[in-house]
Amino acid sequence: MSEVRSRRLGVAAALVEGRLLPGDVTVAGDRVEAVGLPPAPGGRVAAPGLVDLQVNGFAGVDVMTAGPDELDHLARELAAHGVTAWLPTLVTAAPASTRQALSVLAGVVAAPRPDRAARALGVHLEGPFLSPQRLGTHQAEHRRDPDLPLLLGWCAAGPVVAVTLAPELPGALEVVRALTERGVLVSVGHSDATAEQAHAGFDAGARTVTHLFNAMSPLHHRAPGVAGAALGRVDVTVQLVVDGHHLHDDTVRSAWAAARGRTVLVSDATAAATRPDGAYTLAGVPVEVVAGAVRNGAGALAGSALTLDAAVRNAVALGIDPAQALAAASEVPARLLGRTDVGRLHPGGPADLVVLDDALGVDTVLVDGVPVS
Repeated sequence: MSEVRSRRLGVAAALVEGRLLPGDVTVAGDRVEAVGLPPAPGGRVAAPGLVDLQVNGFAGVDVMTAGPDELDHLARELAAHGVTAWLPTLVTAAPASTRQALSVLAGVVAAPRPDRAARALGVHLEGPFLSPQRLGTHQAEHRRDPDLPLLLGWCAAGPVVAVTLAPELPGALEVVRALTERGVLVSVGHSDATAEQAHAGFDAGARTVTHLFNAMSPLHHRAPGVAGAALGRVDVTVQLVVDGHHLHDDTVRSAWAAARGRTVLVSDATAAATRPDGAYTLAGVPVEVVAGAVRNGAGALAGSALTLDAAVRNAVALGIDPAQALAAASEVPARLLGRTDVGRLHPGGPADLVVLDDALGVDTVLVDGVPVS
């Protein structure tokens, strides 16, 4: 039997349990061998592979309509940007379209991970149980009030691990409790809930908020809405799209200060991510990218063209501590999903890693210890 050779990553520090631990990292085969070794010169850092909880599309591929080969291509493109685990996200669509997409994604999740590609951890259903007042680009004709038998049928058809819904809708709290009992992550989003209604959703089992501040009741000093309720609760994790379009810089800083350690960076990426400005679709809805912003025909934001590594750099440019920003794109989302096999860098753990240069640009990505081209 041949001996597995170890090799150093050549980093000065590594993200371990929320802090940048000085020292180099060695990898042997598909495992992390050691951390905290004498640091390499320069400012390169290693982090767990990034975990993106909201990917509607990427690199010209729309998740809702993609086939297995297109999804493999998408997963390889994600890995090139440091993402080694992701949730394919299905927005509101006709029930038959959702079921068909779930069938395709069930095969993708169950199949061995393609070489040098991000691993799909399960499906995020963003809709259709959303507020008619806060739909954004979700198709109004396919929006509906919560329907537990329909949802459980979808869960049987595909590996649903997260659901975004509006807790103020009739029957929503029953759905939240049923999903929570089954271990599905429930997120409040596209909601016109009052703070009291949001609290009821969190008390029923919802543990996070989808793209905080966007497509939800606004924060007012006497009517704090979803955002105010979430930021005030230490048991709720908030998700932010930090692309310079979804949120004002001061809003990002304020949310981060209020929810330090329970903030997740997501891309909310569409097929436009990594592609030039122009025309694309989101679950069949025409969208257009102008100056990096993805908008529908009415001019409203419709997902993003963001990559998760860019979200980390954007957060740091706003004054967020680099260790916190990296953790928000790796450790915190993994913890939210209850996964211990992704989003962590430790001896004996999987060598799904990203090495970043001193400007936090992606230098090298390892998937199962193999460098991604």
